[in-house]
Amino acid sequence: MDTRHRILDEALTLFSEKGYANVFVADIAERVGIKAPSLYKHFKNKQAIFDAIIEEMNLRFLEEAGTLRINGADAVRDAEIYRHTSEEQLITLGKNMFLYFLHDDYTRRLRKMLTIEQFHDSKLADAYMKQYVDDPLSYQGMLLGLVVSSGGLQTDNVDIMTLHFYAPIYMLITICDREPKREADALNTLEAHIRQFNRLYARTDEGKTKRRNLSRVVIDG
Repeated sequence: MDTRHRILDEALTLFSEKGYANVFVADIAERVGIKAPSLYKHFKNKQAIFDAIIEEMNLRFLEEAGTLRINGADAVRDAEIYRHTSEEQLITLGKNMFLYFLHDDYTRRLRKMLTIEQFHDSKLADAYMKQYVDDPLSYQGMLLGLVVSSGGLQTDNVDIMTLHFYAPIYMLITICDREPKREADALNTLEAHIRQFNRLYARTDEGKTKRRNLSRVVIDG
């Protein structure tokens, strides 16, 4: 690991252990085993280190997405993949991505730090919202909206559909962060969630049939 990445790794560890506000550049330099002036050759201040940590985490996610044969950054491409992926493949993909977010040490440490520090620093609160609420909902909303427009899913409200999909997944991650022993149950719940989502929004033939039957019941009174 080169010096730049050692700085990011040790800074993230310190942030997650002591809190962002309680860590100084000199602390990070000492942890890395270099002098503060040497650290400034790589980053101009603590904020620059934090920004680079976020960027590094996002790059790691894109690498993981690539191994799972999705893009992770291009909603148009991923929507096309989604349209041609079976339910069983979606479940496998969902579980693999869930396990990545849960167990990747870099991602886990950042989530822990932002979860705690959002209540002490408005900038970190903004970072939390962007990382775990705004960006995921925006991306998944765009992806699911494209699938809806092509007839792959059925809904009158893409925003609510996106919440239906994303919110339970993040809740399951939060549960497992606090109680790791519940991971197996969380994976079972995740699978059930994906299957129910497909039925609810009529991705499967069974779901489409149920929606048609429900419509007949409503119309016939």
